[in-house]
Amino acid sequence: MSLYLLSVHMVEGEAPPSDEEMQQAFKDVDALNDEIKKAGAWVFAGGLEPADTATVVKEQGGQVVTTDGPFAEGKEHLGGFWVIQAADLDEALAWAKRATVACRGAVEVRPFQGDTEV
Repeated sequence: MSLYLLSVHMVEGEAPPSDEEMQQAFKDVDALNDEIKKAGAWVFAGGLEPADTATVVKEQGGQVVTTDGPFAEGKEHLGGFWVIQAADLDEALAWAKRATVACRGAVEVRPFQGDTEV
């Protein structure tokens, strides 16, 4: 089994879903989380606060500097993620297909480097 990151990307400026749509998305994600756990693929997952709450910490010229805001300048930001165990990329993609429907956002799938396992 390998580890995969399924990251959910949100786009600033898009019309927000209605409260009813958001509540249904939360229910759908909870149901998907239960299925991932039952399948033994669950490692960890979480939703993130908006990108404007981020703080960037970086080394610059021999000093550590902190700045407000997201690292990447743009309208697309990480909104949440799953870390799952999957036999291969096809299995990870199958979970991602279900995740994009449940969370109503684009999902990027990336393997962890090496033979990382839980």
